[in-house]
Amino acid sequence: MSRTEEADYEEEEENDDGGVWFYVNQSGFPMDSFTYDRMWNHVSKLHPEGYRMAPDIQDAKDLPEMPVPQAPLNLSPSLTVAEKLSIVQKYMSDLQYNHTGTQFYEIRKHRPISGLMDVAKDMIRESLPIKCLEAVILGIYLTNGIPGLDRFPVSFRTVFNRNIYNHVVLGVYYNGLYGSIGMSRRSDLMDKPLVFKSLSGLVSDFKASYNNYWHETKKVAIGVPVPHDPHSYEQIEWRGFNIHTNKHSWTEICRELDKHAREIRVQVRGVFIGFNHWAGKHYYVTQPGRGSFCDHTIAG
Repeated sequence: MSRTEEADYEEEEENDDGGVWFYVNQSGFPMDSFTYDRMWNHVSKLHPEGYRMAPDIQDAKDLPEMPVPQAPLNLSPSLTVAEKLSIVQKYMSDLQYNHTGTQFYEIRKHRPISGLMDVAKDMIRESLPIKCLEAVILGIYLTNGIPGLDRFPVSFRTVFNRNIYNHVVLGVYYNGLYGSIGMSRRSDLMDKPLVFKSLSGLVSDFKASYNNYWHETKKVAIGVPVPHDPHSYEQIEWRGFNIHTNKHSWTEICRELDKHAREIRVQVRGVFIGFNHWAGKHYYVTQPGRGSFCDHTIAG
């Protein structure tokens, strides 16, 4: 790899839940030749068959046509919220997890929600495999407008064999119950059913799943509920509440998680909630919710 290529790699790579560094397609669609060739070159380096694999696929004349999943854009009002979430998750799972080493859609976390929703539309149109961060954006888009449903990012940082792993899912809250949707290499690190009676219960289940793979959970970040307005110019608050697990017992962490969950469900507009010493931030409710989380919380 040349010095220029190394610089591009370091600039564009992100760390996913598999602990693998990967490229990001910044050229959009159709993908430019540089990004396309780089993707195949990277895959060839990692594939057991090496560089023999790429031409075998590229030159094949009889590859089966891949089915295109139909996005659930008009969910029936008669469905329960749990059923709607299951349909959304199945669609994302049908897109499959992206193992190519190149993330197909560029997700700039600080873009306005409206811009990120445009990226979600690209995902539906192109119908390509996705990674965990893309799944969060797509999940937000597909669950917009579900009455009473709150969506918020839940991020994890774990360590295994001295390697750091980052992962994010879309947490959901409805009628007193928590769950999640998302994508991962591991089936128990993505969607969780809407059955957990507390935020700490949901996070603890993820921690237990990580323990199954000998991963130590080092940090958990809970984002602020995302507005349902796809045209919003607000940004997603990815880390409204951060916990470093090595500084407190898990019992203390669970207590603070549930305290945080109660605070952001306060529904009185403009009420100062207080200073959270764990997060190091003041919390204000700026918009009232309707039977659930407030639509937006400012930490400042």
